[in-house]
Amino acid sequence: MDDRVSDIRRDYVKAQLRLEDLDPDPVAQFKQWLDAAIGTGMPDPNAMSLATATPAGETSLRTVLLKGYDEDGFLFFTNLESHKAQQIAANAHVSLLFFWRELERQVIINGSAARLPLSRVADYFFSRPRESRIAAWVSPQSRVIDARRSLELAFEQMLHKFGQGEIPVPSFWGGYRVVPRTIEFWQGGAHRLHDRFQYQRGEHGWTIARLAP
Repeated sequence: MDDRVSDIRRDYVKAQLRLEDLDPDPVAQFKQWLDAAIGTGMPDPNAMSLATATPAGETSLRTVLLKGYDEDGFLFFTNLESHKAQQIAANAHVSLLFFWRELERQVIINGSAARLPLSRVADYFFSRPRESRIAAWVSPQSRVIDARRSLELAFEQMLHKFGQGEIPVPSFWGGYRVVPRTIEFWQGGAHRLHDRFQYQRGEHGWTIARLAP
């Protein structure tokens, strides 16, 4: 057992979070925090951990990139034959976690994932760099492959196949909107007295409750 990890600790002293600081709309509050994270210049401020589970409760976790958000939910894109997509097809309940270390902040979103329409998928797909569009065609995401070279060869073949022509959206590629049920904002606090507020969606809108750290 590596005992060194038990001695790794620091205090969180950069900010406090009070109820009066919060926007009544959690999406507006999320925008404030995401804008602040982007403003620090940190790499990948839109990176989020996505947790999925099978109906039997077997969980999986990976990092994906947020590619849009609005009052209706939070968007990401992926291979529809991937492990995450298979789990979502069987169990739509998911969680998202944003961790902005430089600001000592986290946002946790619990909700359900729904497939995006093809028009929305196409809009995003054609905004991607050309090489990224080709990579979407050649990667059998989550499947066992024999070597990296096989991916590189497939990539080179697709480069030749498409040439300078248009690269269509693969039929096995798409996106999801995570519709939130709860959104929690966590601000690190001194002496482990962190500030946590959870927005919960109800019949008449959002309610806010302070959670113990």
